[in-house]
Amino acid sequence: MKTALICVSFGTSVAAARESITAVENALRAQLPQADFFTAFTSKTIRRKLAASGEKIPSLEEVLEKTAGQYDLVLVQPTHFLYGIEYDSLCRCIAGFQPRFAALKLGKPLLARTQDLQDLAQVLSDRYPMEPGRCLVLMGHGTLHQANVVYPALQTVLNLMGRPDMLVGTVEGWPALPEVCGQLKEKDCSRVTLLPLMLVAGDHALNDMAGEEADSWKSILTAQGYQVECIMQGLGVESGVQALYCQHLQDLL
Repeated sequence: MKTALICVSFGTSVAAARESITAVENALRAQLPQADFFTAFTSKTIRRKLAASGEKIPSLEEVLEKTAGQYDLVLVQPTHFLYGIEYDSLCRCIAGFQPRFAALKLGKPLLARTQDLQDLAQVLSDRYPMEPGRCLVLMGHGTLHQANVVYPALQTVLNLMGRPDMLVGTVEGWPALPEVCGQLKEKDCSRVTLLPLMLVAGDHALNDMAGEEADSWKSILTAQGYQVECIMQGLGVESGVQALYCQHLQDLL
């Protein structure tokens, strides 16, 4: 059976952050070595920025046009973090192309079920052991979509597994930084480690989380008297996170 595997990401124009996407792509490629592999970015802005610097990354539509009628099976595995506005767009795209393929399947985002939340919580807990006097704040993107419930759900999982020192917040959803600050006041900690709860440490990590401006999370927490450390690393480089994506690909098979 002639098979194609398309790894589709939102994308990033931050060169150092690209390693997180590449790491997941490599893991997926190794999971299905017999398939022809394709990369796609969904963000028009990011594709335009990359094109201006000489790198051409196709959209999902462009890859599907290229592969239509050429394969017995086409698997599309997104690196998206959760169900949401971007994933809904992927579903509409796939539905539009479905009649042109013998078999076209779309995989699930990273956090698609309760077990995924538990697995990610365990990956993070193992990676960042509890330290006296320190709290780990995970900065997610957040969304107005109902899928935003994933963030408070992850907080609940962390609490239940005995990691109340790990706090979840979002830039554009709920809980936001004020809720995180309220929880920090109840903790016995003087040090805060900020970590992107995102596939890549891109613009949000560079500016909203670790920026030098007065409204960045780092600046706000520093002003509140905490000793703040920023970890500029996306989740995609974690082998445990790559394994989650690979499991979703395996589910498609």
